[in-house]
Amino acid sequence: MRYKTGHRELAKSRILAAVGKGFRRHGYGGIGIDGLAKEAEVTSGAFYGHFGSKADAFMQAMVDGMTSLREGIEGFQTEHGNAWLERFVDFYLGFKRTCDLGDACAFQVLTPEVVRAGADFHQAYEAELLLVIETVAHGLPGSKISAVDRAWTLMLLLSGSVTTARAVDSVALSEKIAHSSRTAALAIARGD
Repeated sequence: MRYKTGHRELAKSRILAAVGKGFRRHGYGGIGIDGLAKEAEVTSGAFYGHFGSKADAFMQAMVDGMTSLREGIEGFQTEHGNAWLERFVDFYLGFKRTCDLGDACAFQVLTPEVVRAGADFHQAYEAELLLVIETVAHGLPGSKISAVDRAWTLMLLLSGSVTTARAVDSVALSEKIAHSSRTAALAIARGD
């Protein structure tokens, strides 16, 4: 049977998205090849047809997740112009705080997994993270140096806030963390 041009790439993209959800939901150590294949609704053999190993799948999922974050920020900047920052912060502290872990931000969920990984993962993560920071800084007011510093602080504050808000049991406390973080994030990003 012949497949249409681009079928393999489309299939891999779909599988990669599902594998990324699996890693975000369960962590690297919490899911194996069979679980990842099940997430992607493919056989283990089909999984190996796209990835050489679990580590290869994790690397690709991490890069894809960080790329999605960067592209999402670019989308907020394009769609909302000068109002992008508030919209992005509200989305990150809202939906990305309360969604299923499979749909959570790779920056927030996969960073601890990368910490445990080898140097190759650290290098790839760093390269993607620098692109995210550059994208955020590009949308902030002020000098480039100042904007880069504020972009780092903003993204670290958002990620840490969401991680902490997800870890508490009380919905009210989770919302308090998000509200407090929103105020600080906007002040930092604007250079107030």
